[in-house]
Amino acid sequence: MARPRKPLLSTDRIVAAALVLVDEEGLGAVSTRRLAAELGVSGPSLYNHFRTKDQILEAVADAVSAQVDLSMFEDGRDWRTALRDWAVSYRAALTAHPNVVPVLAQGPGRRPSGLRLADAVFGAMVRAGWPPAQATSIGALMRFFVLGSALGSFAGGFVDDESAYDPADYPHLGQAHLLADRQQQIDERAFETGLSALLDGLGRQFAELTDSASASASASASAG
Repeated sequence: MARPRKPLLSTDRIVAAALVLVDEEGLGAVSTRRLAAELGVSGPSLYNHFRTKDQILEAVADAVSAQVDLSMFEDGRDWRTALRDWAVSYRAALTAHPNVVPVLAQGPGRRPSGLRLADAVFGAMVRAGWPPAQATSIGALMRFFVLGSALGSFAGGFVDDESAYDPADYPHLGQAHLLADRQQQIDERAFETGLSALLDGLGRQFAELTDSASASASASASAG
């Protein structure tokens, strides 16, 4: 009997296998030798798809970026609602794959999905009436905030040991040993608090921008 054929090696298979390794063991676990073993192929066969480990990690990062929903920028939602919904989707993708965040933090580079993400946010802000320079700043601000929220856990940084927080040394940390047990709830609430504060601030800036533009238009009309 003929032996069963192995699935053909493809870029998607390599990226999927690499993402599993990164999720389970971190970026350092990825190597062409390790991936070849995981996929049941010879090492050189990977070079038909990727020449270096860095190229593989770039593709893995782009696959995570592709998980971010961008539909809110095209379906008529106002800029503030769209920005909020996008930030929530973006963070969800990153928290599902936190070990990939250091690669994503380097910027989109030439990654197609990363560039589409940046293009969607910038384009939506400009269409909403933000000047291009401020639209760029908003994209950068949101990226800093979302990436930062996914890089680590505030609540998870405390140990589950009441004796570590002696009131004589830390009079306001008497309940800190309880934080780690409520990590997800606390971190999500912190993200929502920060996101609301950012959007409130941007909303005020946009109102000032709109008022200034209206005043200038009125002044021009009066002068005419």
